[in-house]
Amino acid sequence: MTARPPTIEDEISELVASVMPGAAVLRVSRLGPDEDEDGGATGKAIGYGVPLRIRVQRPDGALSDLCLHTAGPDEFGHDRRADRASNMLLAFDSFARIPRHVRALDVGAVLEGGRLVSLRESGEFYLVTEYVEGHVYADDLRRIARDRALTDRDLGRCEALARSCAEIHAVRQDAPAVYRRAIRDLVGHGEGIFGLVDGYPDDVPMAPPERLQGIERLCLAWRWKLKGRAERLRRTHGDFHPFNVVFDRAGEPRLLDTSRGSAGDPADDVTCLSINYLFFALESPGSWRGAFQALWRTFFRTYLDVTGDRELLAVAAPFFAWRALVLCNPRWYPSIHASTRDALLSFVERVLEAPRFDPDEAEGLFP
Repeated sequence: MTARPPTIEDEISELVASVMPGAAVLRVSRLGPDEDEDGGATGKAIGYGVPLRIRVQRPDGALSDLCLHTAGPDEFGHDRRADRASNMLLAFDSFARIPRHVRALDVGAVLEGGRLVSLRESGEFYLVTEYVEGHVYADDLRRIARDRALTDRDLGRCEALARSCAEIHAVRQDAPAVYRRAIRDLVGHGEGIFGLVDGYPDDVPMAPPERLQGIERLCLAWRWKLKGRAERLRRTHGDFHPFNVVFDRAGEPRLLDTSRGSAGDPADDVTCLSINYLFFALESPGSWRGAFQALWRTFFRTYLDVTGDRELLAVAAPFFAWRALVLCNPRWYPSIHASTRDALLSFVERVLEAPRFDPDEAEGLFP
């Protein structure tokens, strides 16, 4: 005899048994604005975003009510599953801190088919990935900075990265809210411009608070220039820097740690990688003319030839600012020279004040 599949009532009964041992579920009803809260069992599935009222009878006969909350996507920072998971976990961690607040009894995930899995005893989360044998691209840049010279393989790898970037960006997306989110996060997220600025101590050489505040103001103006450019939304890597690129044994680039929902403006990835050619050159005087200049030019020429995306130069400025603020932050790079920090921030200030980015602007860093 085939066992019947579990219903949502079965799942809720199992959940209640785990948080209130011995209690029995009497009724499950929806609490939506147009629902009768005593209208009987749902009978179908959990409705995302619609809370459920659960009437239970305790072992002593007393009646109690619980509320099961779920969340659906919206445009207010909840469009990614990770956003909604974050809110649920934050609620579970926070409710008990507030006097007279309702108690949070459990937090968990809804599996396919409606099964409920508790996470109330979980701590930090983990991720398991495959391992790629090879070396990070940053090691190539360190060698180039030391030798102040390029090999044919270095130029080939630069072209390969530009083409990989173009391949990622070949997928267009039609989701204006997602693009606005990407631009908002660029400026206001804890990992974005505001968050990075907040991570600077007040006494950083060449990066006093008033200079950082001026860069913030310019970036905020750029948010309003870009937020309506949703036609530029593409698949992106989101953290396309030399430590997230591994060349495997076959010499092919493999990428690590895509971030920020893997959607946004292509300028994010292009600036993230290319600014490192400036950074390594500034940290190694004499390496620009003989090495990094060629990589900078090759990367931009290859990418623009493959994609034809010349409009990228009209939106790149705040993305350069974001990545420069990472490289200049002593919490990320504590050993860089003050002259490098000053040069990168000066570059950013000029780029932010210009209507359009010109890759030849980089030449001014290396008189």
